[in-house]
Amino acid sequence: MEEKKKSYEESIEELSLMLMYLTRQRDQADYGGNVYRELSWKGYDFDALDKMEKEDLLWQPKSRRGYTKYLYLTESGRSQAQALLQKYGFSDRPLNERFAFREILPEEAAQAAEIERICFAPNEACTEAMIRERAAAAPELFLVAVDKENGRLAGFLNGIATDEWSFRDEFFSDASLHRPEGKNIMLLGLDVLPQYRGQGLAKELMFQYLRREAERGRNLVVLTCEKAKVKMYKKMGFEDRGLSDSAWGGSQWHEMTCVF
Repeated sequence: MEEKKKSYEESIEELSLMLMYLTRQRDQADYGGNVYRELSWKGYDFDALDKMEKEDLLWQPKSRRGYTKYLYLTESGRSQAQALLQKYGFSDRPLNERFAFREILPEEAAQAAEIERICFAPNEACTEAMIRERAAAAPELFLVAVDKENGRLAGFLNGIATDEWSFRDEFFSDASLHRPEGKNIMLLGLDVLPQYRGQGLAKELMFQYLRREAERGRNLVVLTCEKAKVKMYKKMGFEDRGLSDSAWGGSQWHEMTCVF
């Protein structure tokens, strides 16, 4: 059966949404400190933009002089644009073509635990029991990258929500500390399998994670890392707060924060 022809207005909206998604770029202006945002420049039908904003597909910032010249797609806007690209057979960016980014599934906890074992030293890796408990308690605070070719995890980022402001080692081992409505996130591991490194996957996982949690209304993201990784996380938008109280695995860690 032939698909019903779309109206002019529907065509404008769909095409505009796809173009805004495909031409988005990192916010180099550091607008409000939001280094994890991607902006799209305006050049589209104003009525369509207003309609899409009402549908929560995008956000148009305003200054004292009125609307700015750029906009931000919401999580819903990005998801709908991706669905449209797939529907019409258009290509996405290479990382999005190769990997699917989503929450963890219950049956993937064992895979995540094995990746953790590979990526961290034995004294630093969380156990399979910890990963399973965390995936059951807070699957929405995992972001996994799934290799579309084989359907398996290539890497993941995970944490728990809390209203506490500094890191403590119990966050690793006690998933009951998770508070779904907590305003702060304690990150508990960024893991990418060796064969997938050097492609920007770790950076993309962090970028998407921060963007997602900012849109959920979080205030702060905290992580701990070894001194050698401080520079890497600074490039991802974090600030070094010096040595952490954490003694996880008998090592010395730096505490780093990203404030929204």
